[in-house]
Amino acid sequence: MTGEIIIAPSILAADFSRLGQEVAAIDAAGADWIHCDVMDGHFVPNISFGADVLKAIRLTTKKIFDVHLMIAPVDPYLEAFAKAGADVITVHAEAGPHLDRSLQAIRALGKKAGVSLCPATPESAIEYVLDRLDLVLVMTVNPGFGGQSFLESQLEKIARIKSMIGGRPIRLEVDGGITRDNAAAVAAAGADTLVAGSAVFRGESAAEYAANIAAIRTAAEAGRVPKLQDSSAQRMRVSDGGRAR
Repeated sequence: MTGEIIIAPSILAADFSRLGQEVAAIDAAGADWIHCDVMDGHFVPNISFGADVLKAIRLTTKKIFDVHLMIAPVDPYLEAFAKAGADVITVHAEAGPHLDRSLQAIRALGKKAGVSLCPATPESAIEYVLDRLDLVLVMTVNPGFGGQSFLESQLEKIARIKSMIGGRPIRLEVDGGITRDNAAAVAAAGADTLVAGSAVFRGESAAEYAANIAAIRTAAEAGRVPKLQDSSAQRMRVSDGGRAR
């Protein structure tokens, strides 16, 4: 699942009065995944939507549904969201006592398994479940509401998690305050999957959404360039017997 930059617009920022049309619009605008933030008013101080809404909008696109469950307890609801059309199901490390069991349950349902960390949660919380994971989601705002400002303190955490992942085929996703202005820094830290809500749903047309998605993607790809250049330079040095050019 790792590799190219993935842009996953969060429909939390969409116009809920025409949610199906909004999903179709970001599909046409070049979204790679559709990010679905599910909030229960208990684990986070907001309520968004449930499995029935997910099932309804599933009919509007064939893109991957990246479902972020900000609910606790979470295990009783995994099957409902799997049946509603989720492709990736992400649960919070903080949402229950048995994270390993939750991840096993997601995979048993035939879905990709992800884990999310709130800003105050250290990366050590996922150290012992890395081999259960297809995705790690780093929250760069405190979860619960869209439109918050990006927490730069999380950049170092992203880099440390990237190092923890190593060669495992795990996507590193970032969610919270992502814009074209910080996408480069996020990608440079190691993220390959960017969730953006307000920064995508500016404007009212698919063309405007497409321009927003493209701007975020271009910035993120530019953020990765220095590392790619460094790797190329290192390969040249090695092939040249270690001599600097």
